[in-house]
Amino acid sequence: MIWILLAGAIAGTGVWLLIGRSPAFGATAASELARLDAERRRGLPRPVAADEGESRSLKLGTRVATALADRGIELPIGIRSDLAVMNRSVESHLGNTLIVAIVGAFAPALALAPLMLMGYVSPVLPMWLAIVGALGGAAIGQLQLRSEANDRRRDFRHVVSAFLDLVSMNLAGGRGVPEGLSAAAGVSQGWGMVRLRETIENARLQGITPWSALGRLGDEMKVEELRDLAAALALVAEDGAKVRDSLTARAASMRQRELADSETRAQERSQSMLVAQLLLAAGFLVFLIYPALAGIVGL
Repeated sequence: MIWILLAGAIAGTGVWLLIGRSPAFGATAASELARLDAERRRGLPRPVAADEGESRSLKLGTRVATALADRGIELPIGIRSDLAVMNRSVESHLGNTLIVAIVGAFAPALALAPLMLMGYVSPVLPMWLAIVGALGGAAIGQLQLRSEANDRRRDFRHVVSAFLDLVSMNLAGGRGVPEGLSAAAGVSQGWGMVRLRETIENARLQGITPWSALGRLGDEMKVEELRDLAAALALVAEDGAKVRDSLTARAASMRQRELADSETRAQERSQSMLVAQLLLAAGFLVFLIYPALAGIVGL
């Protein structure tokens, strides 16, 4: 059985290499144009690897991303928006996911190696556990990315609410929309304000309006409030509408919504703590009642 599985793995690797090297399955003009458009629309600085391990992960992810782009395969929108919030590149995410999957695949075999050598465990079991471990490692990486992105997106909404107030005050002071956006984004060195400031500066260099760039950033990060801000600022610039009071009202409503979300999370955590306390109380009652029940039943 081991030799059959090994021969199948070698044959499958050969088929995969044959398909990957075949010109018929290579990049097409449409896939290359799609890849170039995706890189142009992304417009985000790629993180620099801090050490040799991150460099290898980035190189591995670059190869995987290139192979997927050659075949016209893109990551789901949810994952791409989470990566945009975390300011991570697709290549680094794919490299980290692949490394975690490889570690999860080899971990069961290493853990059960002594038992296999003693003959207590069949070699087939670690192979099945390797598949489960690889899938589990990749799933854990995605769940961790989603959790971190949700927390960071929540913090970014706080920044957007403050940004709305600052833009409103700059408009009230007689500044224009571009000058008000630049001045509002330059009051802090937090990551959210820095992200807004870089977006506005890149819009100036690219020759597009700053509110269009902010709306694009809101689409990438899935932040509804930023898209609403871009629409309101476009209304100011194009139709001459006075929406200073509207921006202030939007900021107040965002703060109320954030306060309601915080109260909801606090209630959920209180309920989870209550359930934990009930479980502890139930376990303590079982500990007290068990000797009497054991004496009655005769255990």
